[in-house]
Amino acid sequence: MFTGLIEDVGRIAAWRRHGKGARLAIATSMDVSAGVAVGDSVGVNGVCLTALALGAGRFEADVSQETIDRTSLVNARVGDPVNLERALRLGDRLGGHMVQGHVDAVGVLVARVAVGESWDVTFELPDVVLDTVVEKGSIALDGVSLTVAGLSGDRVRIAVVPHTADKTTLLKRPIGSLVNVETDVIGKYVLRALTRMSPGSESAETAMTRARLEELGYV
Repeated sequence: MFTGLIEDVGRIAAWRRHGKGARLAIATSMDVSAGVAVGDSVGVNGVCLTALALGAGRFEADVSQETIDRTSLVNARVGDPVNLERALRLGDRLGGHMVQGHVDAVGVLVARVAVGESWDVTFELPDVVLDTVVEKGSIALDGVSLTVAGLSGDRVRIAVVPHTADKTTLLKRPIGSLVNVETDVIGKYVLRALTRMSPGSESAETAMTRARLEELGYV
């Protein structure tokens, strides 16, 4: 579990394909020796990976073919900047929002416009995630906890303040880049529950409607 508050922008130091997977090496200014142990989770552009080999200023992780196919790592190249975050610890402040590191889909960076000292950044999202994206709601893009400033069709607009611009890859990637999208987990569970409660669904007869709550004596 993560918060979406990026700790470091690292770089892909090595990307070695092997069979139906890959070994990824990341160079970072984070104190890996003190803050990461073998087997710990690390968010890499919003993808939850397991740290394996650890060294001075770098760590390695295996990447499955499933992860390659479903994330922007399909286009990974040596030298690419990546957002890094170590897993949340009990007692840490939750300054962003609950991010699982389980990528829902891949979007595309389509526009960047300076607005004073900040930026409006627009992404095109696939249809599969649009029902769980709401204006002023939370979304993680390449692992960064962000607030949806505007939503029109399949495009989401994000207002990026200077600190976020400086500490993440949001202004460092070219237009057209793929981005990992993870929508708010609460929205996904609510959508799932509502879908199962729709007329004709298997659970419609026992759905938690107001009438059902009254029947059970809760209202």
